[in-house]
Amino acid sequence: MFELDVRSRKPIYEQLIERMKEMIMMGVLQPDEQLPSVRHLSGQLTINPNTIQKAYRELEREGYIYSLQGKGSFVAKPEHRPDDKRREEVKTELRKLFTEAVYLGIKDSDITLLYNSVKNEIHIKEQEENHD
Repeated sequence: MFELDVRSRKPIYEQLIERMKEMIMMGVLQPDEQLPSVRHLSGQLTINPNTIQKAYRELEREGYIYSLQGKGSFVAKPEHRPDDKRREEVKTELRKLFTEAVYLGIKDSDITLLYNSVKNEIHIKEQEENHD
């Protein structure tokens, strides 16, 4: 499903959260698609089930997934995704990154190009899925 870097300084559960968010945002994981069970994913990745559970709880708290008792975890529909609080957190993170980018001399045009590139990738992926 995806790879995690066990040598990274970033905790495994944070890496798992990032990978799953990427897969959701890029359309690899579709709304209402069932995620692998904690037991299955921990066996597949050979990591502790508590680590998987922690990542799933955080993804649910942020609105990326939802759980149904006895059925498992599923990808949330876009309208149920990140709330205003999360948007504000992302804006704060972006402000920090933009500050660093300006300090490092990255041009406005490069930032705009990067933003548009990401936006286009997501749009193309959505179009491909609508044609399937």
